[in-house]
Amino acid sequence: MHVYFLGIGGTAMGNIAVLLKRLGWAVSGSDQKLYPPMSELLSAAGIVWREGYCASSLARENPGLVIVGNAFSRGNEEIEWLLAERKIPFTSLASFIGERVIGQRQSLVVAGTHGKTTTSTILTYLLREAGQQPGHLIGGVPRGGFSGAEWGRPQGPFVIEGDEYDSAFFDKRSKFIHYRPRIAVVNNVEFDHADIFRDLADVKRTFGHFIRLIPRQGYLLLNGDDPNCSDWAEVPWTQVLRVGLGRENDLRIADFSENANSAYFRLEWQGKPWLAGKWSLPGIFNARNAAMATLAAALYLSPTDPTKAEVPGWSGFRGVRRRQESLGVVGQWHFFEDFGHHPTAIRLALESFRERFPQHQLVCAVEPRSNTLRTNCLEAELQKALECADEVLLGPVDRLQALALESRLGTSSIAERLRKKGLRAEAFEEHAELQRYLEEKVKDPQGQPAVLILFSNGAFGGLPAKLHAWAQE
Repeated sequence: MHVYFLGIGGTAMGNIAVLLKRLGWAVSGSDQKLYPPMSELLSAAGIVWREGYCASSLARENPGLVIVGNAFSRGNEEIEWLLAERKIPFTSLASFIGERVIGQRQSLVVAGTHGKTTTSTILTYLLREAGQQPGHLIGGVPRGGFSGAEWGRPQGPFVIEGDEYDSAFFDKRSKFIHYRPRIAVVNNVEFDHADIFRDLADVKRTFGHFIRLIPRQGYLLLNGDDPNCSDWAEVPWTQVLRVGLGRENDLRIADFSENANSAYFRLEWQGKPWLAGKWSLPGIFNARNAAMATLAAALYLSPTDPTKAEVPGWSGFRGVRRRQESLGVVGQWHFFEDFGHHPTAIRLALESFRERFPQHQLVCAVEPRSNTLRTNCLEAELQKALECADEVLLGPVDRLQALALESRLGTSSIAERLRKKGLRAEAFEEHAELQRYLEEKVKDPQGQPAVLILFSNGAFGGLPAKLHAWAQE
C-alpha cells in the first residue's frame, strides 16, 4: 500500500513513515518545514517529501491512505481536497497506530507531561537487552543501537510514548486513548498544551480517561511524589504502583548523586534493596525515568514479582538526541542542547547542570516555541525556572504575530525582572542578534568558564548547528 503522511516532519509521523518504508510500504508525504534529525532520517530511508501543500500533487500521487498529523486544521489545501473529493481514505496517526501497529500486542504506554521520550527509550532499551525484541514508537531519536520505531516481534510487547495532545482536527481525543495500555506509566501531570486544554483540571480529565483503559490484570505506575497524580493512587479497576523518592512509594529511588560525568542511584522495592548502578544521564528526573522504565520492564517479564525478572542495568544506555545533549566544547565553554518546552523541565535541567558544573557560569538560552511557552499562561513559572541560571538569553517568540497581544509571552519584561534580581538577562527579537551576542562572549579570552544550554523544541534559528560547528573548528 502507498501511505501518504500529511505532516511527515513530526517526530512520531516521521518515525512511523521510516518503519513502514522498511516493511516494504510505499511512503511519501508533505510538511511545511523539516528539521534535523528527522529530515536526515527520512532522507536516509529514501523517503521523498514535499515542502508546502499542494492538492493537485496529492491527487497525482493517489495514495491508498492519508495519515493526517495532529497539527493540521481546516483550511489546509490538501485537507480541503480530501474532504471535498472523498477519493482517498484518511485517518489520524494515533488511530493507525492503535489498529494497525499495536493491534493485539501487549502495549506499554509511557505518559506524563515530562519524560515520555526518555522513559520510553529506556524501557525499549531494557526489553531489547532482555532479549524480548519489542516493537516501539518513540517521539525522538535514540542514541546508539536502535531507531525511533521498530516493528519488533509480532507477539512481543510494544512500547509507545503516550501523548495527551489531541489526535487530529476530526478527533479531539488525546492520542494515548488509542494505544490500548496494558502497563501504563504516568510520570507526572502538569498544565501544558495551552492551545488544547483550559487548565490543569482539563488535563487531569483526559489522563483519567486514559487510565480507565488499563485492564484489571494490567498495571498503572504513578509518580508517587506528584500530588497531581494522587487522584489515581487507589483506582479499583487495575493494579497501581507508586514510584518516587518518598518512603511510601512501592519503588523508591535512594542515594542519588551526580557529577559532570555520571549519576548514581539505588532502587528499593517495598523497602528492600533491589538494583543500583551508575549511568551517564544527568538529573534526578532521569533517575525517575529509569525507575519507571525498570519497573515497567520487570512487570512485563515477571508480572507477579518484578524483583524476579532479570532486568539489565542502565550503564549502557546512551540517551536520546536533544535531551541534555552535548554539542561540544570551545575554550572554557561547554555547549548543550535540550528539548525545553515547559518551565518545569527547564528548571529541573538547570538544577542538574548546576550540580554537575558548580564552578561554571550557567548561561541559559530559550526559544519560546511550544504552544504553551510562547504564551504568557506560564510566564511566572518560566521566570522562576530561569532564576536558576546566572545569565538568561531569551530568543524571539515563535509565530509571535499569530498570538493576540494580550496573550503573548513578554520576553523583555521577563528579562527586566530577572535583571532586578541580579541576573544578567537579555531578550532578542532576532535569532541573528542572539547568535552575534554569543559569538562575542564565547570568543572572549577573558571570559569565565561557562556552560551554555539551549532550550527549544525547534531549530532555534540554526543555533545548535552553529555551536556544534564552532566546537569542530
